[in-house]
Amino acid sequence: MYYSMTQIGKNRKKEIAVKRFRFFIYELFWLFLIIFGLLLIPFFLIPLFISETSILYGTLFYLIKATALLIGVPCVLFIFNLVFEPQKRDLIIEEDVSAAIGHIKLYKMTKKNYKFQILYGILIFFLVFLPIDFFPFLLLPDMLEYQAVAISSKTTGIYLLENNYFLFLISVIVIQLSVSISEETIYRGVITKRGSEFFFKYSAVIISSLSWGLAHFAYFLDPVSSLYPVWYPFIWFIQAFFIGIILSLLIIRRKWIIPAIIAHAINNIVSAHAVWGLLQGYSFTLISLYLYYPLLIIGSILFIWYYPQIKEGFSIGLDMLKNYFKRDNTIEETKGDALFRVFFDIIMGLIIFVIAFIITI
Repeated sequence: MYYSMTQIGKNRKKEIAVKRFRFFIYELFWLFLIIFGLLLIPFFLIPLFISETSILYGTLFYLIKATALLIGVPCVLFIFNLVFEPQKRDLIIEEDVSAAIGHIKLYKMTKKNYKFQILYGILIFFLVFLPIDFFPFLLLPDMLEYQAVAISSKTTGIYLLENNYFLFLISVIVIQLSVSISEETIYRGVITKRGSEFFFKYSAVIISSLSWGLAHFAYFLDPVSSLYPVWYPFIWFIQAFFIGIILSLLIIRRKWIIPAIIAHAINNIVSAHAVWGLLQGYSFTLISLYLYYPLLIIGSILFIWYYPQIKEGFSIGLDMLKNYFKRDNTIEETKGDALFRVFFDIIMGLIIFVIAFIITI
């Protein structure tokens, strides 16, 4: 009897590991690799026509990257669904009619829900992104300088050094919208949504949020980071990890990706304005006075206006997150299995981050 129970426990742990590895092997790794191959085209093609020191370089690079992901991801998922369908038949938790169609539906806006999707995006920006982004700057003003130096030193960040505000504005809108589409497509659209179809959906939330947070922590490896306190990249990690959980829970619950893109894009545009202002010689006090404080006032008004809905949404999100630490009844987890699952989710988040970092997704 003891041997039997031990063997059952080992089998459950094996199942936990196998489901995650097969999602990674059958789809995620190859998806990253193929997209990386597609992105080599603009990487080598754009410099033939535009100098890397041009403000257009980063704009075109990110625009082409976002376009490649929007088109490439569903195409790759469709192909993988055909190639690996026999192997995945017993691995998918949810009904897997078409991975490609399921992914495309994330971007769908109807007459009934488009107002709600836009409202969700605006509220997430004002009530989540904005305070999480601003208060570390307020408490540690050098963090804005660190962000400015780290990002503007990249070839694709040259637009932040542009003196002409009109050119900067056009560039920042295109670039940050493209960045938001790219990151939300991969981290929320694929890792969270698609991962939840292979294994415990709240594990998909944690894995995608952890890997996204680590992508922000990767600035620690930039030589510029040696000039600033080590906890600055760590704060970026905490910010991204927390926001990633909220956006992933939205994907799990609503199957909407547009609100995440809207909130992410607006936040990046606002942050880029703060960085641009600092590089133009404006003090953090002035940047706060003319940029952040008015937005925080608007956010406070929205919080009061939509408080009942916000309270309900927060309660639902908290309950969903609590479920992560409960046992997964689909495989009759024990307490030990649940602890193993949490540990293995951390390992998977690290693996995905390393692979994504290597192929620069």
